[in-house]
Amino acid sequence: MHLLGRLFLGAFALLCAVPAGFAILVLALLVDPAAQAWLTGGALAGLDLALSDLSAGLPPEGVVLFIAGLSQALFVMLVVPPALVGLCGEILGRRGLLWYGAGCGALTAALPWLTREALRSGEMARNPVLLAGEARLTVILFVVGASAGLVYWLIAGRGAGLVRPTRPAGTA
Repeated sequence: MHLLGRLFLGAFALLCAVPAGFAILVLALLVDPAAQAWLTGGALAGLDLALSDLSAGLPPEGVVLFIAGLSQALFVMLVVPPALVGLCGEILGRRGLLWYGAGCGALTAALPWLTREALRSGEMARNPVLLAGEARLTVILFVVGASAGLVYWLIAGRGAGLVRPTRPAGTA
């Protein structure tokens, strides 16, 4: 029965942690000037793609593929780290704030570095502007992951792990 309760509590915590991480991501992307330029360029490229398809008499399939890729990337960034850290925390019985906050933040921040292309890494080493932009994105993603992990910890992480045996009152 305890396992079923922990499962529901973990699912509810994940359901609350994902929107919190998404809200922090949107806020960070709107506040950071480099991210604003990136968002503007992406929006203009998406609009150009949709308008060029429509003017050619084609359905806007490129926009649908773009939205599908964006939703997949958001799922990997916002759902997978808190779920993985929460699952490991439950299995290992970790209840610490640092485990959930820093662990989820580090995992989220590491995602771009883990999925990097081999050719792009050589380009990054030669261009310090791209490296600074990547560092800013890493900090933003760390804050996003840490906020999602902390929300998860507040709801389910503080009582993670197996049931601890309680001693009756008056025994040493």
